Amino acid sequence: MKKLILQMQMSVDGFVGANENHPWQLWGWGDDIGWDEELKRDFNAVFAGIDTILLSRKMAEEGYLTHWGNAARKYPADPFYAFAQRIVEARKVVPSDRLETSRWERTTVVSGDLPREVNALKAGEGGDMAVFGGAGFASALIAAGVVDEFQLFVNPAVLGAGRRIFDQGGFRNLLLLGSKAYACGMVVSRYAPAG
Repeated sequence: MKKLILQMQMSVDGFVGANENHPWQLWGWGDDIGWDEELKRDFNAVFAGIDTILLSRKMAEEGYLTHWGNAARKYPADPFYAFAQRIVEARKVVPSDRLETSRWERTTVVSGDLPREVNALKAGEGGDMAVFGGAGFASALIAAGVVDEFQLFVNPAVLGAGRRIFDQGGFRNLLLLGSKAYACGMVVSRYAPAG
């Protein structure tokens, strides 16, 4: 069975959303990236095993797929060319009761019961699935108990307020699968639900 891997950037104090006028992530969607080469390499290595992306409707509509489609047309020397290629090649699934059809390439819109849809995807063949979306989308998946692995990208920033991904409940205990600090100040910790 496929694993559903939630990748989320957050601050040291556990916030994932903050004032848009206060940049705090070492890497957003743009080309201005503060990740070091080792982190980029490790990120691309993990993402090589992903063949399906579960993407929030909001993120899809805000231009995530367009951004990475444009990045995939850049030169292979671009630091995220490999990642952009994987985004373009991967199957994308957008859960939404608002959208009826997809307007994006290799992207399907599903509606209905979120846990049922995610479990059906996990039962399919192929590689693992990655989740990209905001705090609300991540919280809904956590509360539904469908996340198999958390990859938390902790940025060297303290926000003091904002949104959190564990606000709707979730797992009381997590099993640490690994943690690694990078020269840029990022710490990536991987967890699985315990028991």
